[in-house]
Amino acid sequence: MHAITIPEPGGPEALVWDEVPDPVPGEGEVLVEVVAGAVNRADIMQRQGYYEPPPGASRYPGLECSGRITALGPGVSGWAVGDEVCALLAGGGYAEKVAVPAGQLLPVPQGVDLVQAAALPEVTCTVWSNVFMVAHLRPGETLLVHGGSSGIGTMAIQLARAAGARVAVTAGTKEKLDHCAELGAEILINYREQDFVEEIRRATDGAGADVILDNMGAKYLDRNVRALAVNGRLAIIGMQGGVKGELNIGALLSKRGAISATSLRARPLDEKAAIVAAVREHVWPLLADGHVRPVVDRQVPLRDAADAHRLVEESTHVGKVLLVTS
Repeated sequence: MHAITIPEPGGPEALVWDEVPDPVPGEGEVLVEVVAGAVNRADIMQRQGYYEPPPGASRYPGLECSGRITALGPGVSGWAVGDEVCALLAGGGYAEKVAVPAGQLLPVPQGVDLVQAAALPEVTCTVWSNVFMVAHLRPGETLLVHGGSSGIGTMAIQLARAAGARVAVTAGTKEKLDHCAELGAEILINYREQDFVEEIRRATDGAGADVILDNMGAKYLDRNVRALAVNGRLAIIGMQGGVKGELNIGALLSKRGAISATSLRARPLDEKAAIVAAVREHVWPLLADGHVRPVVDRQVPLRDAADAHRLVEESTHVGKVLLVTS
């Protein structure tokens, strides 16, 4: 088969289309013939040499894919050769075939085509696990999403709205904010021109956000705490703004606030399987009835993954950039 390899870390040109051995499904795994994958910020960090795959994972980038099952490993039940699926991966999605733990498989939702399904596993699992399983967003509460036009952001807006919450977003252009509004965001904050702490307080009559989903990390830590409502919950899922920040514990105490920080890639298989099962139970019906949809900006041939990385690094896209194998 062919896959995108990274012989040496670097810029987008470090991604190499190469012929590699076919994967073999192990105990509890299935082999998926990949139809599409998606670009995530973690892939870019891996390409740059900052984010090594966890032990035992494929060395090829790619944290999600969609395709068809072509073989079952020992001990797999509930799936059959020919099933159309999408999958959460620890790596290997930038390839024509990938071995996937059965607990990380999802059926393609009704009403979603096989290619677009590649845009779903990482965002749905990230949003559901952080916003609902950890931060426990409730109807009537306010969720602030940083990077509202990203793949994570566009899914968070839709799921929060479906749950009866009010959604605030930050984004860097009017066009991106307009896209967020179309998905249901009500409080639109241009972070280049506005202070999100002031804007979220103004929009909530001084209360602040009950839950904040943050992809920035250190750069936003102090302001996120100040933007929290009393009993607010800050869920950190990224570090685009750095890894070390100063925390005012007094401010956090005054809010009776909570901070969580999670990642998906290196979690144990049973934890990932539990998240995937919760997503299938709670999110898949919303996709089937049209309340939630994948947001795809464009599709790029897998062999041209370098071009897709450039698009994502330019940050002009909305939603996901997909990699298609044909």
